[in-house]
Amino acid sequence: MAYIDLGVDEKQFPGITGPMQYRPETAKPLNELAEVLLRAPHSLPPGERELIAAYVSGRNECNFCCSSHSAFAAAQLDEGMTLVDQVRADLDSAPISAKLRSLLRIAGAVQISGRNVTTQLVADARAEGATDLEIHDTVLIAAAFCMFNRYVDGLGTFAPVGADAYAESVRRIIELGYGSATPVQQVATPAS
Repeated sequence: MAYIDLGVDEKQFPGITGPMQYRPETAKPLNELAEVLLRAPHSLPPGERELIAAYVSGRNECNFCCSSHSAFAAAQLDEGMTLVDQVRADLDSAPISAKLRSLLRIAGAVQISGRNVTTQLVADARAEGATDLEIHDTVLIAAAFCMFNRYVDGLGTFAPVGADAYAESVRRIIELGYGSATPVQQVATPAS
C-alpha cells in the first residue's frame, strides 16, 4: 500500500502510474519529459536510452522503475533482457559499445551526485564518439530518473514482480508512448 490514498487500485496502477493518476496536472509534464528523453528522435536508440534509465533505477534500488525500464529496454534491444541483465550486473564486461559504456559511467556518476561527473568522464565519452547532445541527455535521463525513483519510492507505491507483470506496459509504451496512459481516462468506470 502506498503511504497515501491514491484513490486507485494499486495493482491496476502500480509504481509511478498511481501517483500520476492522483495528480494528473503533474503527470502531464513528467510524461512529456519521459517522452522527449526516451522516445523522441535522437542519435541514441530508444533501447539504449531506456537502458540508461534502467541502470540508474537499479543503482537507486527502485524496483518498479528498474523492472519497467529494463523491460522497455529489452524489448527495443536486439540482445533483449540478457544484455540488460549483463549491463546491470557488470558494466565493465557487458557486451556494449565503448560509447554506451562511457555514457553509462556518466549516468552512474550522476546517480551518486551531479558533482561526480568529471571532465575526465566527459572527455572519455567524447573520445568514444559521444556527442554533446548525447552527454547532455544522458545526464538529464539520469537526473530525471533519480527524481522518478524517489517519487515512486517516497510514496511507497506497489511494484509488481516478474517480467510478465510489465508486458502490457511494454506494448503500450513502445506503441503509443509515455503520454498514452492519460491520467483518469484509464480508470475503469462502472456502467450506469
